[in-house]
Amino acid sequence: MSTTKNNFKRILVTIAIIVLLNIAGHFVFHRFDLTADKRYTLSETSLNIVGKVKEPLYIDVFLEGEFPGEFKKLQTETQQLLEEYKAQNSNIIFQFVNPLENEDDKDKTMQSFLERGMTPVNVTVNDKGQQTQEVVFPWAVATCGNRSVKVPLLKNMMGASTAQKVVSSVQHLEYAFANAINTVSRVKQKKVAVIQGNGELHDALMADFIKSVKDNYYIGPFTLDSVAKSPVESLKYLKKYDLAIIAKPTEAFTDEEKQVLDQFIIHGGKTLWLVDQVNMEMDSLYNESGANLAFPRDLNLNDMFFKYGVRIRPDLIFDLQNTPIALATGGQGSATQYTQYPWFYSPMIYPELHSKNPIVSNLDGIKFEFASPIEPLKNPIKKTVLLQSSQYSKLVGTPAEVNLKVVSQRPDAKDFTGTGNYPVAVLLEGQFHSVYENRVLPFKDGTFKTTDKSGKMIIVSDGDVIKNQLDKNLQPLELGYDKWTNNLYANKEFMMNCVNYLLDDNGLINIRSKEVNLPILDKEKVYASYTYSQVITVAVPIVILLLFGVAFTFLRKRKYSK
Repeated sequence: MSTTKNNFKRILVTIAIIVLLNIAGHFVFHRFDLTADKRYTLSETSLNIVGKVKEPLYIDVFLEGEFPGEFKKLQTETQQLLEEYKAQNSNIIFQFVNPLENEDDKDKTMQSFLERGMTPVNVTVNDKGQQTQEVVFPWAVATCGNRSVKVPLLKNMMGASTAQKVVSSVQHLEYAFANAINTVSRVKQKKVAVIQGNGELHDALMADFIKSVKDNYYIGPFTLDSVAKSPVESLKYLKKYDLAIIAKPTEAFTDEEKQVLDQFIIHGGKTLWLVDQVNMEMDSLYNESGANLAFPRDLNLNDMFFKYGVRIRPDLIFDLQNTPIALATGGQGSATQYTQYPWFYSPMIYPELHSKNPIVSNLDGIKFEFASPIEPLKNPIKKTVLLQSSQYSKLVGTPAEVNLKVVSQRPDAKDFTGTGNYPVAVLLEGQFHSVYENRVLPFKDGTFKTTDKSGKMIIVSDGDVIKNQLDKNLQPLELGYDKWTNNLYANKEFMMNCVNYLLDDNGLINIRSKEVNLPILDKEKVYASYTYSQVITVAVPIVILLLFGVAFTFLRKRKYSK
C-alpha cells in the first residue's frame, strides 16, 4: 500500500513541476542558440529595430515549392531567422508563398514579378543523373502600412555554384531582413545631396542608384552654380544635408565651390567622391582608328584630397583580372556578332578575402573602368583601403594612347612582378582639417572653422562605378548590369553599402560582417556512395529494430515462462 502511495506522490510532484514550469515559461521567455557560429542569435541592432515595430509588418517569402537541396537550405534558414524576429515582436507576421502554385496564371505571375524587378532563377535539379528544370523566386517582400520593399534572398556571384551562392546569402539574411524592416517601419530622416554644376553624371545615368537610395533617405540635386552669386547662402543650405555625393565631375571646381564643400565636411557632413583623374571614355574609342588619347583631368581638387590624407595619381590601372568587353565581329554582309575579349583597362575588383569591413564584406566582383591608383598619405586621419586592384596589375602613365587592339595582347604574369594591389576605394574617418587652414579664404564666412566635428568620406577613383547603362528605349538598367556581356556586377551593392555606412547611426551596416558556417552536402560524394548511404540510413536502422524486437521477445518469454 505504501508503494502505491509513494508512486502516487511522485506522479503528483511531477505534474506540479510541469505545471509550474509552464507558468514560469509564460512569464520568462528565452530561446537557446546551440549553433557554434550563433547564426540564430540576433544582434543588438536587429533587436532594437524589431523592438520599434509598433504595427503589423507583413513579410511574404516566395520560397515555397519543390526545390533542390541548396534552396531547401536557404528556405529553412530564412524561416528560422524570421521565427527569431517573430519571437521578439508579435507584430512581425510572415508566410511562405508558392507564386507558381496556380499553373493557369504562371505566365502572368512571372511577368508581374519581372515588372517589380524580382527576377526568377532557373535551377537544374540533379537526381541520380536525371535533370529537371525548376523556376525559383529567391525574393521576399516586407510591407508595413503603405510602404513595401523587396528583399533579395540569393546573392549574385559570377562563376559560383548554387551551393556557394546559398552559403553567401545565408550570411547576409539577418542584414537583408533587418534593413527591410528598418526601411518600411521607420520614417525617413537623413538627407542626401547629389552635387551638380561641374559636369557630373546625368540623373538618367544614376537613376537606379537614386531609386535605391530613396527607399531609406531623402535625396535630391544640389547645384553649385549658386555659389558664384551667394556662397554663404549656398553653404547654409548644403549644411542641411547629411551626405553629399560628387559623381564623376568633368569640370574644375572654383575656389568658392571648394570652400563650400570643405566647410560642409569640416562641420560633420559626409561625402562620397567618385572621381576620374584621367580623361578617357569608352565611347571615345568607337571610331575608325579604335584609339584615343588619355590625359590627366584637372578638377582643382588635388589640394583638398592632399589635406584630407590621399592623393589620386593621374595614371591608369592595367589589370589582368578584368571584366570583358564585347566587340562587333563578322565579315561584310553577315549579321553583326559580338565577341567578348579581356579589357585590361576595366579591372574586376574583388574585396580582400575574409574582409571584416561591413562595406565590402562578402561582396562579389565590382566593375571599374579607367580607374586610377589612390595613394594614402600620412596624417592623423584613419584610412581604410576598401578595394584594390589585383596583384597582376600595373600602371600606365598619362598622357598615353588607349587602343582597342590591346584586347589581342596576352600579357605574361611575370611582367607584373613587384607591382599591383593599387587602392581604388579608400574610407577616411576622423577630424578633418580645412584645406583653407592658414590660407586666404575665397569668400568671407562668419561660420568658417579650420576643424570641428569628426566626419567620414569615401573616395573612389572611378566615376563609372555608380553609372548604370540604358536600354534601347533609353530607360535605365540595373546598376552593375552590363547589357553587352549579360554580366551583373556588385556595383549596386557596393554603392549602397557606402551610403549606408556613411549615414548609419544605429550600426545596421555592421550586421554584414556576421559570418555563418553553413555545411553543404558534397553531391559527388553522395552520388558515389548512394547505395551505401541508403543501406546505412535506411536498412541498418530497420535491422537493428528487428534484432531488438527479437531479443526483447526472447527475453520476455524466457523470464515469464518460469
